[in-house]
Amino acid sequence: MARVFSGIQPSGDLHLGNYLGALRRFVDEQHESDSLFCIVDLHALTLPHDATALPRKTLEAAAMYLAAGLDPEVCTLFVQSHVHEHAELAWLMECNVAHGELSRMTQFKDKSSRGEFVSAALFTYPALMAADILLYDTDRVPVGDDQRQHLELARDVAERFNGRFGATFVVPDAAIAKVGARIMDLQNPTAKMSKSVSSPQGTVLMLDTPKDIERKIKRAVTDADGEVRFDVAGKPGVSNLLSILSGCTGDDPVKLAEGYTQYGPLKADTAAAVIEVLAPVQARYAELIADEAGLRAVLADGAAKASAIASVTMTRARAAVGLLPR
Repeated sequence: MARVFSGIQPSGDLHLGNYLGALRRFVDEQHESDSLFCIVDLHALTLPHDATALPRKTLEAAAMYLAAGLDPEVCTLFVQSHVHEHAELAWLMECNVAHGELSRMTQFKDKSSRGEFVSAALFTYPALMAADILLYDTDRVPVGDDQRQHLELARDVAERFNGRFGATFVVPDAAIAKVGARIMDLQNPTAKMSKSVSSPQGTVLMLDTPKDIERKIKRAVTDADGEVRFDVAGKPGVSNLLSILSGCTGDDPVKLAEGYTQYGPLKADTAAAVIEVLAPVQARYAELIADEAGLRAVLADGAAKASAIASVTMTRARAAVGLLPR
């Protein structure tokens, strides 16, 4: 059975793009592969953050994973910092990735332009992401298209490491969904919907009320020509609504467009579909987040299972680079 690994940061509140582009895919993957899903809290440290809020955000992310349908009896769900090999292997990755490769990462350029303090970790975090993936002999990584560049770096450093020190890591492949993998901001449909960018009217949160969802989608930016068609380059706003509706219903966005002649009904149907798919997730989340002890137990079990795999890989990598065994 192929092994799959992926993760989401606990910074910010999870939104519709996280759900349609990642969480629902994780739910399907867990039944088709040996799946490990990680709450990547170390990555959340790369930008200024509220240290007092991070533990709660991590538990909230775990509850949302489970509410979306992940089954800890089927997959492995854990917190990144609970498996120390992530940080250790990240150092070996940094020793084998070039400064020029990191400087070309578009996400670093984007995120570093938003604040006055730019940490060294923000620059090197693709090396940590590579470690996250390679630590588990991962065959396939379900990621959004915006993470393709980082996955390619992980592949490159794995091949380089194997070439220098002998066969050590599995070289992973990306699994990028054709539809729904990149839900865009409702107010700026040329930018990805993001929990790290302040766009309250453009971001549908997974815990938004039905009224808030209707209001945000009703006010979504479209265009002036009034024609409904799926054309990401020419009609980004309309295409984003069709992608959302497609992600919720499973229907092809091109065919969905054929059923509309006006934007109003498209927005109404999209809002209704979003409300319908999020309602059971929200109800389950409310139950889970009230049981902190239960959430911690799930994460502890997941960390134990993940550590059993990670320790073997880390021992192999340490020997490969010539570190003296204890």
